[in-house]
Amino acid sequence: MCCFSQSVEKVSDTNIFARSSKDGRQYLVYSMTLSAKDDLAMILPIPVPKHSKEDAVRFINLEKYADFFKDLVAGFPSRSRGRASLGLGEAAGAKLEVKKVGSFDASFVPAIKDFKRLDERFRLPAGVWDKLPMYTDYGFAVFKLRKGAAQVHPMAFEFPRADPKQLFFPTVHIHDGKVHPKAHFDHALYCQQAEDENLPILKWQESVQPAGLFMKVDKAQGVLAKDGHCYLLRLRGNLKNEDTMI
Repeated sequence: MCCFSQSVEKVSDTNIFARSSKDGRQYLVYSMTLSAKDDLAMILPIPVPKHSKEDAVRFINLEKYADFFKDLVAGFPSRSRGRASLGLGEAAGAKLEVKKVGSFDASFVPAIKDFKRLDERFRLPAGVWDKLPMYTDYGFAVFKLRKGAAQVHPMAFEFPRADPKQLFFPTVHIHDGKVHPKAHFDHALYCQQAEDENLPILKWQESVQPAGLFMKVDKAQGVLAKDGHCYLLRLRGNLKNEDTMI
């Protein structure tokens, strides 16, 4: 789910990478091109176990690897021909910890009720969560972004999963404070699978080589598996407004 605390002028070229980590956790890397008139927050609901602690999410600074997705797409030289395409009321507590992660600040919000512990500018409008009951038990990674037009450098983190057998991609859109049944997608989803995984990725395009031959694995801070191939799925067009899980 990609939702913003304020209206945005344009969001495009969204790239998301996912890979299973140790102990049932998952890596997630997110990047996009954004244009906004005001400072705002991007909120990514993530399916964490209930009652996760405030330090459950580990943020990863990829500011020095801004070309993460540029290098990643290089692993799919035939992409133009072969790509897959589918088309609450509790009192506020102590302030949530804010961490500096490259060019933005990030926080983990353990539950919907904890948004009251964030600055008002970085919350969704009142009533939005009531229309999204599927996120009642989710936690939220919140990234505070600056106004203007820019390609946002990759935002990366590692989180515990409620279901360790699923890879999660946040693809629901809320760009204007409203929940729409369909949305315009311009997404490239990437993943790697572990040797003991059997992900349903038959429709995904496989990289020609393992990641270590076209990615700067040493700059990815553990997010990538050097010897594993990568997989790509494009989501384009007016599609059902929902998250993607495999």
